[in-house]
Amino acid sequence: MAEQNKNTRKRTGMKSFIGGTILTDERTLKQMPFVGFLAVLGLLLITNRNWSESTLREIVVLQEELEELRSESVTLSAKLMDASRPSEVAKRVEEAGIGLQEPMRPPQKITVEKED
Repeated sequence: MAEQNKNTRKRTGMKSFIGGTILTDERTLKQMPFVGFLAVLGLLLITNRNWSESTLREIVVLQEELEELRSESVTLSAKLMDASRPSEVAKRVEEAGIGLQEPMRPPQKITVEKED
């Protein structure tokens, strides 16, 4: 009987693999749940890698957009500072012909005392 088990073990070689009889072997059938488990783990690994790569691509796109918006913000801030200088405001008021004049004395704080 021991010789018969040795003979069946020797038959599982390249010939049985090519012939397809290895799939009906008892030892192979016992390993199928483990092979299925490995296949599921492989699919999870592939899915996780694809998800992380797409997330990284999205992060790169958002960083580029953030840099563009920062540079636009700096440009607009510089233009606003230039336009809000008192000399620029006075020049624009004259060009518009509104008739406003610059005050000759500095502004003063007005305090009102409360009457009880």
